[in-house]
Amino acid sequence: MISFGPPTRRPRGETIVPMINVVFLLLIFFLMTAQIAPPDPLEVTPPSAPATPADPAPDTLYIDASGALAYETHQNDAVFAALALREPGPLTLRADAALPAGDLARILPRLAAIGITEIALVTEAP
Repeated sequence: MISFGPPTRRPRGETIVPMINVVFLLLIFFLMTAQIAPPDPLEVTPPSAPATPADPAPDTLYIDASGALAYETHQNDAVFAALALREPGPLTLRADAALPAGDLARILPRLAAIGITEIALVTEAP
């Protein structure tokens, strides 16, 4: 049926233009304040250096700056025989900061040869 009267108007609802304006303002704000950094070329997990515990662990191997070894009452080469008799588990290693890394690297294969594969190196917090 055709009606010749004035056109009927649809009721106007709420406009969403203010909401769109706020969303765009927030988008611009976050884009301007974000720091965009290039990705790292390699995924690397850096070592952590927790604080030195107050009480040393019971299974602790001590190495001084000259490379001398001590474990419980054993000294130098007797340390490896004593370590071979201990219960399996992690070994705490307290090495002097002045010990050359090469000297420490020469001790690690000897520890692996007697079955010690878990070693916790004690460091001091900076």
